Amino acid sequence: MSDPQPLEEEKYDMSGARLALTLCVTKAREGSEVDLEALEGMFQYLGFKSIMKRDPTAQQFQEEMKKFQQVIDGWEEPVSCAFVVLMAHGDEGLLEGEDGEMVRLDDLFQVLNNRNCQALRAKPKVFIVQACRGEHRDLGETVGGDEVVMIADDSPQTIPTYTDTLHVYSTVEGYIAYRHDEEGSCFIQTLVKVFKDRKGSILELLTEVTRRMANKELLQEGRMRKVNPEIASTLRKRLYLQ
Repeated sequence: MSDPQPLEEEKYDMSGARLALTLCVTKAREGSEVDLEALEGMFQYLGFKSIMKRDPTAQQFQEEMKKFQQVIDGWEEPVSCAFVVLMAHGDEGLLEGEDGEMVRLDDLFQVLNNRNCQALRAKPKVFIVQACRGEHRDLGETVGGDEVVMIADDSPQTIPTYTDTLHVYSTVEGYIAYRHDEEGSCFIQTLVKVFKDRKGSILELLTEVTRRMANKELLQEGRMRKVNPEIASTLRKRLYLQ
């Protein structure tokens, strides 16, 4: 039996424009402005053209996503990558607009898929979601960590509709997300620090974000809590932002 061959180091071409959209409900979400300021600094540092919209209603979440898609498809130069940050109260698969109405995350995600956004076809699309995904609270367990390895097969000449996408959630399915009234959310603040201070592929950086968050103890309702992000990837190549 021959020795296993190392994976090829194929990277996304990041020489074109980098565009970012942040939609954030600040109403009844103290600390949100701190997160917005941190994100703005990160996008500027990483060379992104950044658009930020505060307090969208459920319908405006959808409308702003469509506007962003039109901006991307109408961009004069080639677009290499798009980031979308969504911050609001939420539940599993849902975000709550400023008006208290819900919008489906899947409806927002599909606006930029390979069918609906031609300029991003086969280009990386990163969604960062800072929102609760349920009501469970994690007190933590005393166990060893598992190592997770993610490997994606090469695609043929045509590509799947939903490939080249990375979804990063502030917490795992069914659990709440935490946000400090003055310091912002642990997830956004940790992500921004790692993305600015460390070099590596985005999945390596997100692994470091997960490691740091898993080591933190968050005080909520008088008890120590644990929280970690969840990452879902259909990226076909290495994505480097630095």
